[in-house]
Amino acid sequence: MIIQQFFVKGISHSSYLLGGTKSCAIVDPQRDVQVYLDAAEALEMKITHILETHLHADFISGHMDLAKKTGAKIYAPKSAECRFDHIALAENDTINIEDMVLNVLQVPGHTPEHIAYVVTDTARSQEPAGLFCGDTLFVGDVGRPDLFPDLAHELAGKLYDSLHQKLLKLPDFCEVYPAHGAGSLCGRAMGAKRTSTIGYERRFNAALQIRDRDDFIQSLTQGMPQAPDHFSRCSDINRDGPTLVDNLPPLAALPAALFQDSIKDGNTIVLDVRNYDAYAGHHIPNSYHNDLNGNFATFAGWVLPFDRDILLVVDEVQQAHEATDWLRKVGLDRIIGYLDGGTVSWVKAGFTTKHIGLLSAEELHDTISGGDKIALVDVRAISEYENYHITGSINIPAPDLRVRYRELAPNMPIHLLCSTGNRSSLGASILEQKGFTSISNLAGGMTGYSAAGHAPVCRVCYMPHGPRFSGSTNGERI
Repeated sequence: MIIQQFFVKGISHSSYLLGGTKSCAIVDPQRDVQVYLDAAEALEMKITHILETHLHADFISGHMDLAKKTGAKIYAPKSAECRFDHIALAENDTINIEDMVLNVLQVPGHTPEHIAYVVTDTARSQEPAGLFCGDTLFVGDVGRPDLFPDLAHELAGKLYDSLHQKLLKLPDFCEVYPAHGAGSLCGRAMGAKRTSTIGYERRFNAALQIRDRDDFIQSLTQGMPQAPDHFSRCSDINRDGPTLVDNLPPLAALPAALFQDSIKDGNTIVLDVRNYDAYAGHHIPNSYHNDLNGNFATFAGWVLPFDRDILLVVDEVQQAHEATDWLRKVGLDRIIGYLDGGTVSWVKAGFTTKHIGLLSAEELHDTISGGDKIALVDVRAISEYENYHITGSINIPAPDLRVRYRELAPNMPIHLLCSTGNRSSLGASILEQKGFTSISNLAGGMTGYSAAGHAPVCRVCYMPHGPRFSGSTNGERI
């Protein structure tokens, strides 16, 4: 039995090749399926099975593309009611792949339809060797049950039962292969280690130490991180069957005049993916900014309207293709082209640009110390803000500025900050669209502000993959 993991850093997604001698299965595939085709070819295996644990909320699955290219059958939870050709699975169903037997467990909790695959390598033993648990159990955490707000308490209870009555009944040596790792918003406190064992998680997973069912439910229905907008869309797209990537239109290189004409139709947005300092220098008015160096896919899916065409502003062609791949991972397929020649071609054509201010840590500190009348807006997540924030700042997470901009005075200078400068630049682009004209971004964010000696190091910013559920090794929550 061979298990090969594929990890997508930007969305912290793990998928797997489960192989025997000549055939293999792909578990929870990403949309870029070429990686599996290459891996199977290198192992001289044929992909015969495509296994889905649930309807993924944070990314578009590659099951349709992989089935088209390989002829493999798709297996998915029966209760998901998928609308494409598949084999529906329920409790106690089995799948045989050479000497491997996969037993299906229904493990609702993260989502109502969730299943897990327990694999036994009968060539070696009759005991379970591995668990493909999707988003039910993570390294150091468990799946969040609040993606369906009206069902949150019910699903949290079902998650407790799925964990304690099923998954934790597996032997300690059974290996755990989750669908996500640290950085994903499908949980709250995932560890950076990408696999584990049932025994290790039984002893050291903070969520599993909550023995009382009611306490467990309460812990997972309070203080959860925000769920991005695309979480409510991707599940339905995956249920229907995503559009095949090969059927999506190719990117067009648009000269400045045609790019300008395309914006005027009212059905198109401009997405600038350059570094935040380049965006600050000059950018197309009312464009969104989402730095490719940041958590690009998550914030794109979170903030960008899904029912509009997208035009890209890049420094080089490769950035356009990279951005397109990431956008498609979160269900934003309507990318029609990019500005040929970048902003240089735009200004050479005589078109208008705007800019925002960039502040160094010292400049912001001097401004605050001088008592200037400003609005200091910290756009980090609540957990980051609560860990440490500059006195007098207000916390409005970047995506919330789409609505909460009304809390700010449009005629007052707005200084935005995050951990590095990426999210605050996204926030600046949102505020510009809302009519704000005096906007500045803290270059380097709280990371630079701390390095300059003006603030303590934010543990959440400095250790993004550190424990959040318990907060520390002594069990105190942050």
